[in-house]
Amino acid sequence: MDKLDIIKAKCENCTKCPLYKTRTNIVFSYGNPQSKIMLIGEAPGEQEDLQGKPFVGRSGQLLDKILECVGFSRNENIYICNTIKCRPPNNHNPLPEEKEACREYLDEQIEIIKPKIILLCGAVAVSSMIPNNKLGITKIHGKWFDGPYNSKMMPIYHPAYLLRNPSNEKDKPKWQMWQDIKEVKRVYDEI
Repeated sequence: MDKLDIIKAKCENCTKCPLYKTRTNIVFSYGNPQSKIMLIGEAPGEQEDLQGKPFVGRSGQLLDKILECVGFSRNENIYICNTIKCRPPNNHNPLPEEKEACREYLDEQIEIIKPKIILLCGAVAVSSMIPNNKLGITKIHGKWFDGPYNSKMMPIYHPAYLLRNPSNEKDKPKWQMWQDIKEVKRVYDEI
């Protein structure tokens, strides 16, 4: 059993917060653990809870298209996980105590993967990894921050937000996301 399997087994047996009572599956990760990029999402949704994989619903389909636009594949170029590993009822934003209960698992994943680039997908991931940030994601998306293990972190819009804001017009969220992902690809190619 490798280190990630050990952490996953700990998650499967975790009872540190009430979310374990309502989950169908834990949603631990998906993708290549040897990749240079780690994407940290917010929390599993209904489809993720049912399938036990992150970003498998409509948001995941859009995420795949975004990644493919710059030649990335979730199977080869990225390791995807979430801030918390169990679905919050009614998809509420993770509570501080829920994030705290899962934090050790996320930290262990980061320590094992040691990504060069960490994409913080959505406001919950941003608040988890950049706790003193007072600006919203609309102000800091696409900007680089220093991350753990000499990584670079970039906040990006969550695909669910882009589904609610579908315009491709210049300076709209979808257009901004395209600029952000091109910047990620540029840095990735330099690493």
